[in-house]
Amino acid sequence: MNQSDKLTTRLHVDDNVVVARVEISTGTEIPEENIVCRDKILFGHKVATTTIAADAPIRKYGQIIGFSLRTIEPGEHVHEHNMTMKEFDREYIVGADVKPDPPRPEREATFQGIVRSDGRVATRNYIGVLSPVNCSATVAHRIADKFRGDALADYPNVDGVVPVSYGWGCGFEVGGEGYRYIMDSFAGYLRHPNFTGILLVGLGCEDCNVDAVVERAGREKGPFLHTMTIQDTGGTAKTIERGEALIRDMLPEANRIEREPVSAGHLILGLECGGSDAYSGITANPALGAASDRIVYNGGTAVLSETPEIYGAEHLLIRRAANPSVAEKLIERINWWKEYARRNNGELNNNPTLGNKAGGITTILEKSQGAAAKGGTTNLMEVYGYAEPVTTKGFVFMDTPGYDPPSITGMVAGGANVICFTTGRGSAFGCKPVPSIKLASNSGLYRRMEDDMDINCGLVADGDKTIDEMGEAVFQTILDVASGEKSKSEKLGIGDNEFVPWLVGSVF
Repeated sequence: MNQSDKLTTRLHVDDNVVVARVEISTGTEIPEENIVCRDKILFGHKVATTTIAADAPIRKYGQIIGFSLRTIEPGEHVHEHNMTMKEFDREYIVGADVKPDPPRPEREATFQGIVRSDGRVATRNYIGVLSPVNCSATVAHRIADKFRGDALADYPNVDGVVPVSYGWGCGFEVGGEGYRYIMDSFAGYLRHPNFTGILLVGLGCEDCNVDAVVERAGREKGPFLHTMTIQDTGGTAKTIERGEALIRDMLPEANRIEREPVSAGHLILGLECGGSDAYSGITANPALGAASDRIVYNGGTAVLSETPEIYGAEHLLIRRAANPSVAEKLIERINWWKEYARRNNGELNNNPTLGNKAGGITTILEKSQGAAAKGGTTNLMEVYGYAEPVTTKGFVFMDTPGYDPPSITGMVAGGANVICFTTGRGSAFGCKPVPSIKLASNSGLYRRMEDDMDINCGLVADGDKTIDEMGEAVFQTILDVASGEKSKSEKLGIGDNEFVPWLVGSVF
């Protein structure tokens, strides 16, 4: 029986559930599993293939994704009503799946990059107006608004003037955890090669002040890095006027760039999944994993993140850890999140959203198995804290929340110059100054949101492409977008409001 003729998808020979490829009515025979549906099974939802005893493990991807609340009969729908999550021991075998370094491709992949004077390589050419406190956010946006429409017609090589603002900036313990994450996020954006010039606008009395941000970034003020505050400049109108003038001074030089062929080894690919459904872990995430491997084979970097969304799959990453130190860092972060959830009277299983559950995902263990697939198959070379500069080549991990905007903010601050974002329910995310490429997990979503989706990974479920073929298509799209081709979110102009540093700790 061809895959396209089957009603369900089996992911592993040891699984006791399969996933519906279409909506299946009660009483329908599933010939590939020799069972009859006892319930209506929605697209992406699970159906039991054998009797599962009460409190027995439920397996998908060949891994435990939860436990039965009662005896489940073959053909029953398996979801929140009869399945739960609980703690169980996972064996941490450090480095068990480490592989020899793969040979570099005979013909190294390239893209048309922007080489800065210090050797850093950019994928876009923006001027940024950054506001490290919400009190100056409106001013930052008003300055950027001066360069909308045809205002940059004489500067075709400048991708835009983008405001970067957020909702906080005071009330933290200066030097505390939350303060560090915000300052590191801004510092990372100040260092990002996709900004040819930056204007940093503050109010003047905030904790996250402009001079401290510049110092934290290790940069110096000059013709392409200016700071100003509303209080010292003389108010809102004067600050907007002065800011506009400073940017106009930057534009002629910012426009003097040319793209040139550079190695794909200069790519730092941020991996994200959001608005996931059950097919995210079957099509889009594994396809992105295959593309991630290609980035690594060509000497580049792929960054997996969202620590709560590898919980339950962390033992698989630990098996790929290049050395014990890398494994210990990952374990420490997992333990931090367990304690973080406990002290906030929550649990990591709070992570699956209502949309995730409607799409067939029941527990965080199930979600994590699919999410971790974005990381491909190569060795785990390093583990980074939130918004830390990513300097290691190969496959690495960054500690971030599962919520998409702060997760991607951290990776961009770390240096990611392309983002790939998989989605099953649909997401309309953009990420200036970095291009964001959307991967749809199923063909229905792609057809509904074709203006937002760049790639239809549903072709895997449809039987039209293999994971490897889809991965090659994703890899080629990454190279094209890194070379200047606009992603769908860029065409829609999305990305001015998605800078969201991780807010953690006490706010006073």
